[in-house]
Amino acid sequence: MTKIPLYLQIVAALIVAVIVGMILGAGNPILEKDVIEHLALPSTLILKALRTLATPLIFLAILHTFLIAEIPGNSGRKLSLLLITNTLVAIAIGLVVANVLRPGASGQSLVVSQGKKEAVKQLDPWGLLSDIIPDSVIKPLVDNNVISLIFVALAFGIVLRAIKAEQINRGQNEYLAIEQVTGLLFDAVIRILHWVIALVPVAVFGVVAKTIALQGFAPFKSLGSFVLAVIVALLLQAGYYLTRVKFGSWVSPLRFLQGGSDALITAFSTASSTVTMPITFDVLQRKIGLRESSASLGALVGSNFNNDGTALYEAMSALFISQVLGQNLTLVQQVIVMLTSIVASVGAAGIPEAGLVTMTLVFTSVGLPTEYIAILITVDWFLDRCRTAINVMGDMTVSALVDGKHKKSPVEEIIVEPIQ
Repeated sequence: MTKIPLYLQIVAALIVAVIVGMILGAGNPILEKDVIEHLALPSTLILKALRTLATPLIFLAILHTFLIAEIPGNSGRKLSLLLITNTLVAIAIGLVVANVLRPGASGQSLVVSQGKKEAVKQLDPWGLLSDIIPDSVIKPLVDNNVISLIFVALAFGIVLRAIKAEQINRGQNEYLAIEQVTGLLFDAVIRILHWVIALVPVAVFGVVAKTIALQGFAPFKSLGSFVLAVIVALLLQAGYYLTRVKFGSWVSPLRFLQGGSDALITAFSTASSTVTMPITFDVLQRKIGLRESSASLGALVGSNFNNDGTALYEAMSALFISQVLGQNLTLVQQVIVMLTSIVASVGAAGIPEAGLVTMTLVFTSVGLPTEYIAILITVDWFLDRCRTAINVMGDMTVSALVDGKHKKSPVEEIIVEPIQ
């Protein structure tokens, strides 16, 4: 029996939720408010599960990447610079678009009427410094403290990678045990994440049905503005990629788009950069004509770090919700969002809706209530596809830039499939 794709399940949940919400009053509820509020209980539980998975996912993702990534010297430095630059530009574009268009300014109807609101955290430089080193190794996992989590993960990752290199030079293989355990735990978290994500349609139904029943359709108008703002930002990021390719690679933007169309379409249709990875690797060599080493660095190695679309989306989501709450983030607080989004995007697994997990850390870093992520779930199924396509386009861009301005030799070019 063929499994129904997640996005179709979410669309079906949306349709049923609209019908149920209208039956329950569409702004003039026919039942007690407390009874209708219970419709959102599944989303509350699912968000708690996502928040629980966020810190171990990022911690294990960083360790796993440090242990398995093989990056040659000069190419590694160039790759690292490209990845950092692309991600910073993506987040900067997202923040600028969110500040200019302000999609959440008219979204006061989205504000949750009940429950305690968290105050947006103010900048405390000394507090940030003191938070870097946790009181215990497991405290960042318990408190969802991103700063401490990064410090602990990087410390263990760098040390374990150094130990691995030393043992390889001595002909030893004791490091394999740690590598295998880390990989096993990472896979276990991903599997649990699959279980939680499978319940996302239930959360969508509950949130939408409750909102329509109590408030009608008004709260979703600002979500439309948010979707348009994110699409504008992603298109600007795509324009940035094409500009980099034009001036930093021998590949023309037209050849880049035509040759990579299979990978981009697959990324949009599956919402999974992991599923798209082998297709990306193939088209970079066979259709675009890059060297195997360049295709490997961008599509295989870089894809573990390069999630520009996800970073852009998470930063814009934080600003959107802060605007909805009337708690506009200061420039310094937006810098905190930028730094957290970079780390969160690295920890985002290449599976549908995984960005919802790491978004909890971005919200927590500046004190935004994570309960509002449930509202974003209603449109995330579509935006996830858009940002995944941008993630893959970023991988392709990195490969083209690593390949440089000199085309393959005539002998190498024989195996390249011509672009029609």
